[in-house]
Amino acid sequence: MIAELARFGVVGIAAMATHWCVVAILVPLGMTPLIANVIGFCIAFNVSFFGHHHWTFASSDNQQDTFKRFAGVAILGFISNEALYALLLKFTQLDYRVALIIVLIAVAGMTYLLSRLWAFRAR
Repeated sequence: MIAELARFGVVGIAAMATHWCVVAILVPLGMTPLIANVIGFCIAFNVSFFGHHHWTFASSDNQQDTFKRFAGVAILGFISNEALYALLLKFTQLDYRVALIIVLIAVAGMTYLLSRLWAFRAR
């Protein structure tokens, strides 16, 4: 369990860094933070899925089935992410990059639990 949590953390940090970097690159180019967040999520999703499927949870299940379950988890996480991000951007004076870090960390716990208990659970 501790090793799994550590692997989840490594993959999660890689996905989080990917997500954050995409947003940090796109916003100065003129894209709004919320639209850049969608693109960052889509790119980071791949880092997250393949890292978790092949390393964190080492799923032996059919990759298509696992992908569908993980996509459901990720979509739920992203809906939470985008809503919280919009609220922070609207109601605080936080820099968009700081707000995104807060959101990504806040959603990570939910993602871990749903991934472990459902998306990558051995069938």
